[in-house]
Amino acid sequence: MRARGFQSLPWRFRGLSATAVLLYVYLYIPLIVLIFFSFNAGRMATIWEGFSLRWYADVIVSEPFRAATFNSVIVASSAAFLATVMATLAALGFRGRPMRGQAMLVPFLSFPLVIPEIVTAVATLIFFISVGIPLGMIGLIAAHTVFCIPFAFITIKARMDTMDTVLEQAANDLYATPRQAFFAVTLPMLWPAILSGFILAFIVSLDDFVISLFLAGPSSTTLPIYMYGMMRLGVTPAVNAVSTILLVASVFFVLIAVWVNQVQRK
Repeated sequence: MRARGFQSLPWRFRGLSATAVLLYVYLYIPLIVLIFFSFNAGRMATIWEGFSLRWYADVIVSEPFRAATFNSVIVASSAAFLATVMATLAALGFRGRPMRGQAMLVPFLSFPLVIPEIVTAVATLIFFISVGIPLGMIGLIAAHTVFCIPFAFITIKARMDTMDTVLEQAANDLYATPRQAFFAVTLPMLWPAILSGFILAFIVSLDDFVISLFLAGPSSTTLPIYMYGMMRLGVTPAVNAVSTILLVASVFFVLIAVWVNQVQRK
């Protein structure tokens, strides 16, 4: 019997493969150019004058860069942790006894994903000023936690919807208490999704610029804001180097999330 696949489809046209290749080029060629010129020995960001690591060395020893990186890691890890805990509790709550209006509440929890980020930034700034919350690290962590919750919730809820309840029912039949059943059965099956949700929330928080720009105080500059400040003085290979460092960090965490998802499917 002939295998059924995309090659047997009657509507396949010539040029689709080339279009897919062009799509990849369109997506990634700017990043490749950015990484290439981050190793430029000259001071011009787009004129190649030889290979050098001088801009990476200058950036790494820079005290403002270290402070911005430290602030970004603190904000991203704190916001990702808080968002993951809240998202896990919300997902567990929706998995229990069905509540009235649950079909509307679940999509509503993901609604911040489609709200324009500038609107969220302005609304959060006005709210913080109204209730007297000072701008700085605490405000950044609180705001980042809010927009990170949907990213963690979607990941954890998707895993929870596909979990088989047979093992949990078996634990209940063996007279396990709800706490014992949760820690011995439910949590081991759910942890890959929890870790994936944390990593996704961490990356989103680490890369955020708009909300951080509105809410950061003088001593709480994050890495994207630091890069924006460098850009205002002109595009140099140092900007390319900082961008490449942030890109490599993001790709590293994405690879971890992919690996966790593969473990989850086994």
